Amino acid sequence: MGQDIYMEWNGSGAELLHTPGGVQDTYGAMCANKLKIQSAVHGVLCSYGFKDIQTPAFEYFDIFSKERGTVSSNEMFKFFDRGNNTLVLRPDMTPPIARCVARYYKDEQMQIRLCYIGNTFVNTGKYKGKLQEVTQAGAELFNDGSSDADAEMVALTIECLLKSGLKEFQLEVGHAGFFNGLVKEAGFSERETAKLRSLIESKNFFGVEDLLDNLTVSKELKEIFLKMPEMLDNLDEAIEFVKARSKSEEVYKAMERLDKLENIITSYGFNDYITIDLSMLSNYSYYTGVIFRAYTYGNGEAVATGGRYDSLVSQFGKDAPAIGLAIVIDQLMIALSRQKLLDTDILQGTIILYQQSLRDIAVKKAEALRGSGSIIQLVRKSSKRQAEEYKEYAKRMGIERVLYLKSEDETEDFKIK
Repeated sequence: MGQDIYMEWNGSGAELLHTPGGVQDTYGAMCANKLKIQSAVHGVLCSYGFKDIQTPAFEYFDIFSKERGTVSSNEMFKFFDRGNNTLVLRPDMTPPIARCVARYYKDEQMQIRLCYIGNTFVNTGKYKGKLQEVTQAGAELFNDGSSDADAEMVALTIECLLKSGLKEFQLEVGHAGFFNGLVKEAGFSERETAKLRSLIESKNFFGVEDLLDNLTVSKELKEIFLKMPEMLDNLDEAIEFVKARSKSEEVYKAMERLDKLENIITSYGFNDYITIDLSMLSNYSYYTGVIFRAYTYGNGEAVATGGRYDSLVSQFGKDAPAIGLAIVIDQLMIALSRQKLLDTDILQGTIILYQQSLRDIAVKKAEALRGSGSIIQLVRKSSKRQAEEYKEYAKRMGIERVLYLKSEDETEDFKIK
């Protein structure tokens, strides 16, 4: 990750070798791995019928304003155009795609499936150690409010992670309506709800208990809040426990929806990869239904996120239920690297090394090999360098083979190991 460097300008150019905090260069085998993973994930998304969409890297500030439920204003990279409009680098892919659906698919009432690969930008601050530019591959499914759509997007997330090479992970699934229904029933103020949300998100249930002791809340609802992190193993038992203590229809519907999703996932054969977590909350307030995050060992950050947002598109002028997912490629790369699941020495391509007098032969050979799908790099041999030096160069550059044209009739073939 890049570091902020402060030094006196001396004109040597050394100051320009560093990236700002929170961004990084990706090159060599790591870049090759990243592109390979992106391609694998994109292939899965396309196989489910999703079609590509590209949106601008920056948009008007209002696309991501508080009403859209994305990151706070102070976490956006802002600048101004010549008309003095406030623009921001996109911190999230979902609102721009929702905007596009409202604009280009306004009259479509059947399913709309869109997918993307793009970078998002969040100004987390240079001392937090987090990437401020992140690559995501994701999918958004519009005009389908069914539990089958929920289950399909959960299954799609699991399949994307498996296709990336990840072997051990768990997808935690919750529902935004569960917490929202409970706090409405309890009658908590906005400030009290925000404090409670913060404590639950940080899994500080000692703090939750202390807060509830100082609030006016029924014994039954207090029991539900404190039991949230434990209701993981058996959803049927959790439903019975909650229904005996809550009268909220929103809470009931949330739990029933999770029960349906869990049953449908059986059809995909992915039950071992999911855990129902009633204490799961989302950072984005636009989520209205099922929410999920995927975690694996070697990285404390989520490698995939997603959820249902049935009210967001209407803010752009079209009523459309929707659910989306995002595979966080950079976090996935960190996990795969720490689990030693990445190719650390990817070798590909061939160098055709030739004497100047054999240029025509080399060019024709390169064209023929490229025509059959090979990766070919032409290098004219210098009289000042030995063939062995080009073999070492190929090894440094991750090239698997050197074809040395010594004469019209003689070619040496070196395989790089």
